[in-house]
Amino acid sequence: MRQGKTAGRVEARAAHDRRPSARTARLLGLAVLLAAAVLWTAPAPAADGPPLQGRFADAFQMPDQPRPAPEATFTTRDGATVQLADFEGKVLLVNFWATWCAPCVEEMPTLDGLQQALGGAAFQVLAVSQDRGGLSKVEPFLREELNLQALPIYLDTDGSLAQAFGLRGMPTTYLLNARGQVVGGLEGPADWNSDAARRLIQYYIDQGREAGAIQTGG
Repeated sequence: MRQGKTAGRVEARAAHDRRPSARTARLLGLAVLLAAAVLWTAPAPAADGPPLQGRFADAFQMPDQPRPAPEATFTTRDGATVQLADFEGKVLLVNFWATWCAPCVEEMPTLDGLQQALGGAAFQVLAVSQDRGGLSKVEPFLREELNLQALPIYLDTDGSLAQAFGLRGMPTTYLLNARGQVVGGLEGPADWNSDAARRLIQYYIDQGREAGAIQTGG
């Protein structure tokens, strides 16, 4: 009989030893709560939403809701005054750059490649120079020094458009849907001719066609 009681006490003690301490239990409980919080506060992107993946997704920022593009004016190569509303019906990638900005110069070939790949009636890259020297500075730099031929030249010599966007540095790039709304942006250089960037832009081209905002098939 005594042997049975002793065995019972040994088993009870062993079971007690296998139970986590109060501190361990609290830590385990906290870990479960944190895991649940992550799952609920960071849900997976919707399957039908903009395709953002990898490093490009980490850099590209999107507002909760698209916002109207600023109404400030800038100029074309030929000196005509334009504003972003003049391009409504196209998806736009508006890039602020300057000849003296090394990261800007680094990404310019990717913008030129993107314009060659997707540019047309449904999409356009607007590379808007911030050089105060204007066309005489920008055109030879773009066409001769960098040998980029696809990008049209746009100028914002007084910084009106940059100020309207609240530009904080260069390069900075904004993506506008075909209704003239800003749907996202990226501060710093990026490979705009990458598969990730092309997929994102194609998403908004397709969306614009489905909504009737883009009327052409090009």
